[in-house]
Parts: sequence; C-alpha cells; structure tokens
Amino acid sequence: MYSKPEPGSDVNPFQRLDQIVRALRSPDGCPWDQRQTRKTLKKYLLEEAAELAEAIDKGDQEHIREEIGDMYFILALLALLSEEQDGIPAIDPVQRICDKMVRRHPHVFARQEGQSLSEQELREQWERIKQEEKIAGKKK
Repeated sequence: MYSKPEPGSDVNPFQRLDQIVRALRSPDGCPWDQRQTRKTLKKYLLEEAAELAEAIDKGDQEHIREEIGDMYFILALLALLSEEQDGIPAIDPVQRICDKMVRRHPHVFARQEGQSLSEQELREQWERIKQEEKIAGKKK
C-alpha cells in the first residue's frame, strides 16, 4: 500500500521520495516505473553514476545537485523493488548504512575527550572493524 504525497505535506524529503516512488509503482502509477526490475535499473544506475562523476569533474554545482537527486531516485526505486520482491523494508538499507557508519567511526561517535587519531590509525581502525564485521557475519 502507498500513500500519495500531499502537496506541502509535513514529511522530510526522504519520506516524500519514498511516497513518490510508491505512487509511481502503484496500480494507478506510471507504466514505465511499474515495468522496472533491478536488472533494468542497473543501466540507469550506471548512467546516473557516470553523469554525477562527470558533473563532479566539471565542478558544476547545479549539475552535481541534479545528478545526486537522480541517484537518490534510482536508489529509492531499487529499495522499493527489494521490498516488493524480497520483503526487505525499503528503509532497511538506510538503517544498515547508518549503523555501519556509526560502528566504523568510533573516533567520532564514541570519542573520548581529547582523543585523536592519525590518518594511519584511522585506516587501521577502519580495516580492523571491517574484519571484525566479516568474522561476526560468518558466525551467523
């Protein structure tokens, strides 16, 4: 079930994007969006990533902003497809990346006062945490 976005509704932009994508995929939505699969979207994901990279290379701030938006749309659509096909809530990848970034940045989120790490120590910490995650993942 989806809820159509209301003009000027009091939701954050990520919630609004989710509502829009759900409306586009709904029975009354857009035939193009309804036909998309993860495989068909792969082409657009790569195209948008290339366009974003080009905009970054050119330093064109407005184009960068537009291409980041296009990437968000494709990613939101992919997340919804995963929800539809695999029952994985569309919000799950966002929650997982939030958890991962907090876990991998203890120097920011669990910082002891006066603590600072060098670039080398940060790289080593990152790699150690990644290894710990892999080991923990194998135990599941």
